[in-house]
Amino acid sequence: MISKSELNVILEKILYSIEEGVHVIDIHGKTLLYNDEMATLEEMNTKDVIGTNLLSLFPSLNEESSTLLRVLKTEKPIINKSQTYLNHEGKEITTINSTFPLYHKSEKIGALEIAKNITKIKKLSDQIQQLQDQLIDPQENTRKGRNQYNFDNLIGKSSEFIKAINIARKASKTSSSVLIYGETGTGKEIFAQSIHSESIRKNKPFIGQNCAALPENLLEGILFGTKRGSFTGAVDRPGIFEQATGGTILLDEIDSMAPNLQAKLLRVLQENYIRRVGGTKDVSIDVRIIATTNQDPKFLLDKNLIRKDLYYRLSVVNIIIPPLREREQDIDILSDYFIDKYNRKFNKDAWMLSDGVKDIFHNYHWPGNVRELENIIEGAMNLINQEHVIKEEHLSRYIIDYNSKIHKSINDLQRKDYSEKGKRYDPVRERQDLNKALETYEKQLIIKALGVNQQNITRAAEMMNIKRQTLQYKLKKYNLEL
Repeated sequence: MISKSELNVILEKILYSIEEGVHVIDIHGKTLLYNDEMATLEEMNTKDVIGTNLLSLFPSLNEESSTLLRVLKTEKPIINKSQTYLNHEGKEITTINSTFPLYHKSEKIGALEIAKNITKIKKLSDQIQQLQDQLIDPQENTRKGRNQYNFDNLIGKSSEFIKAINIARKASKTSSSVLIYGETGTGKEIFAQSIHSESIRKNKPFIGQNCAALPENLLEGILFGTKRGSFTGAVDRPGIFEQATGGTILLDEIDSMAPNLQAKLLRVLQENYIRRVGGTKDVSIDVRIIATTNQDPKFLLDKNLIRKDLYYRLSVVNIIIPPLREREQDIDILSDYFIDKYNRKFNKDAWMLSDGVKDIFHNYHWPGNVRELENIIEGAMNLINQEHVIKEEHLSRYIIDYNSKIHKSINDLQRKDYSEKGKRYDPVRERQDLNKALETYEKQLIIKALGVNQQNITRAAEMMNIKRQTLQYKLKKYNLEL
């Protein structure tokens, strides 16, 4: 049985090891406990704080704005509340606090606060908000300084890509919510802006917000705005739902939004009004929501990363953007487009990709999709001088290494003699089980198809009547690639 003194040692060790600040006051507002993390957060000296009244330490606070004193008075916990205040040197600090009343034998003895420093994030969010304010022209009520994409910027001819464009074009004729699913770099924002640019809202603002960029409390303020006095330092400021009135809001990485905020967003979509953080007045809004995710919606629903009711509300129109590895016929088209783009930008005169580079591009798996292809070509265009052809020597090292590894693996397997020096392979004579025999035969078919098609994965897959990604899976299964 652990003793009381041993328990105190353990609790003290935990208290001074955690990354959150801990502050405990008694019923008179004097500090009883103040850990090192809180001292660092508030740039205070622990010995100066212990036994001192809270308001004398932080003169910018009062019984209402201090979460500790408010909980001490109301005896009601406050969970994940943003608080901005000044320390003894007048430096502004922003924290997210969870604060609880403390009791001993049913008698109130004080309050406990656990705080996380978000001062830098708060400053960043204010800068983002100020930039957003500057980008709205008060006379025209349109967005300035942002690339304005339209459907002409969507390059490609593959059937699934054209299907996605056709759905987006139809969606631009309505104001229904849209959910766009596509891997990183497939062009989700270009699709979103294209829908806006061809809609009746095209002369109104288009405002995008990445839901993964900020913590819940700050994101809520950016989305819905703030009311003066809702926390220390808070000002009357409209959120992007008010700024985008009549226009479109893009919520990028919607699955990163915290569940509580998802519930508030759902209410906004259902009732078409918002309430600023700390406010009591409902503000009517008229915006179209386009949300994006780079994860399969089924996975998001299965893992409860997005509320089902919110998902159904957002996915009135579903657009699935295929990854570049499933758009092989578009690789050459996109390459020519980016070569032309960077010819103009860098004043170069490149004409084409070499056959070797084309082969590398067609066999690469493109985890970064179209964005990665553009970056690779931009990098190559930096390296060419008077040449007219982009060659392997101009490519990034990692894509060359990937290509070399695949070719080495395939050639190594081709050199293996699966037919016992020319004899016909006989699984019965070899006494192999059926699964082993099928695997061996499958390897032989893959090797032959790759050999006939000069190691081109797409053409080999077509010859075997399987999908390209299926062949890539089998190459990995049989140790033919990393």
